[in-house]
Amino acid sequence: MKIGFALTLTTAVCWGILPIALKLALQGMDPVTITWYRFTVAALLLGIILTVTGSLPTLKSLSRPVWLLLLLAIIGLAGNYVLYLTALSYTTPSVAQIVIQLAPVLLLLGGLIVFREKFSTRQWAGFVLLMLGLALFFNRRLPEALDPSTDTGLGVALLVLAAIVWAVYGLTQKQLTKHLRPQQILWLVYLGAVLVLFPAASVGQVRDLDALQFWMLIFSCLNTLIAYSAFAEALKHWEMSRIGAVLASAPLFTLACVWFIEWFIPGLLKPEGLNALNMFGALLVVAGSAVCALSVEDVHA
Repeated sequence: MKIGFALTLTTAVCWGILPIALKLALQGMDPVTITWYRFTVAALLLGIILTVTGSLPTLKSLSRPVWLLLLLAIIGLAGNYVLYLTALSYTTPSVAQIVIQLAPVLLLLGGLIVFREKFSTRQWAGFVLLMLGLALFFNRRLPEALDPSTDTGLGVALLVLAAIVWAVYGLTQKQLTKHLRPQQILWLVYLGAVLVLFPAASVGQVRDLDALQFWMLIFSCLNTLIAYSAFAEALKHWEMSRIGAVLASAPLFTLACVWFIEWFIPGLLKPEGLNALNMFGALLVVAGSAVCALSVEDVHA
């Protein structure tokens, strides 16, 4: 249990810090290029691991439906990464991390349609709690957040779309696990995304980055592999519902890091000016997401 918690907490911390690193990297590189580098590094490192362990997938054995599912997964995850980063160009790390909490809830809702799964009363309560938290988090900026013509509104709209395509990816991955191991699926998706995004990526932009932007890019690339590897390992030691509940705390690490930077390194990020109601809303979002995750065991019991 301690190992499972430690691994899951590692993933939550990585995901919590990630939007801040990406926001800084965006100052010198466009969203598509950053995403291409992230997928390239992850595909290379994961490919080495699979090769050493003799776990590379046998592509010839995959049927056409499996290839179609892989294509959908590639589009889903690549779309999620690019949309999330584009949204970060218009909004802040805290807003991005709070709104993207819709993704796992949308995945659960998608399961109602695709896999005929049930949604418990407690999960619906968690969903309502999450939506209430979002409303309180934006409070004074709610009209702006709902207006796509503003930067905040456009950022929120892109984040909601990013959450939707991530849910599509998650549902597709669940289907693919019948044919491939999770790490094999990830490697094929990473590799496919590298090929899909390459024509639109400006690879040479890396030469124009300053030291901070370069290291933030490196960190975001390694973060992808570290977070997902810890997550995959946690699944061997802990229940999925508990993992989901701990992962829901990621926005709290984002808020803590933003506060730390605003206090000790002023000027590095644009001040977010969060008030007590914003923070309470964030806590409700985390609580709602955690309740949904913890209720998964009840649904499948």
